[in-house]
Amino acid sequence: MKSFRWIYEHVQTHQLGDDIEYLLPQPLDSEALALVADDRLLSDMTRRVFRAGLKHALVDSKWPEFEKAFFGFDPEKLSLMSDEQLEKQMQNDKIIRHWGKIKAIRTNALMTYDLGLKHGSFARFLADWPSSDIIGLWVYLKKNGQQLGGNSGASFLRMVGKDTFILTDDVVAALKAQGIVEKRPTAKRDLQKVQDCFNLWQEESGRPLSQISRLLSFTVGW
Repeated sequence: MKSFRWIYEHVQTHQLGDDIEYLLPQPLDSEALALVADDRLLSDMTRRVFRAGLKHALVDSKWPEFEKAFFGFDPEKLSLMSDEQLEKQMQNDKIIRHWGKIKAIRTNALMTYDLGLKHGSFARFLADWPSSDIIGLWVYLKKNGQQLGGNSGASFLRMVGKDTFILTDDVVAALKAQGIVEKRPTAKRDLQKVQDCFNLWQEESGRPLSQISRLLSFTVGW
């Protein structure tokens, strides 16, 4: 396992030079994230679900119609949608009609609403989850939500400003190159190895997980 200093200097020397900082993501701090409205979080979660396998620009172009069709992504209202109401949206040619993903809206709304009741808001729940166990949050979203497996949960968190690393192909290749994993980590044991390494890099650098993740991806091919 290379040190964070090696990662940063390697990327700076071989690829980005002085432009390195401009390409790093800037996550929200916990208090800023906690102020985001839950309907906006649910909207972004749903947008991420629909983006999977499709061009992002296509999904984004239809998003105003999704907002109209699904009550502005109010978690309480969506959690109460009947099967008939969901099925009716399959006739709405202004949105993307994918039955599995449309059904996931209600499931994810119910999760969002329930966590809001328990924690004051869904945003507060996300904000308070420790970055030292971000893989635990991925597991929670996958288990209690729908269509949030793979990289979808982590990508949603990145979208809304929650600090997380993402296991992109380049990040996985870099982890393999450093001998941290032998293949794409999916088992709990391998994911914990990755989390432990990111925790060490974060302790060394004081940087967000998202920036470490991006820098690690830049080491591939050099």
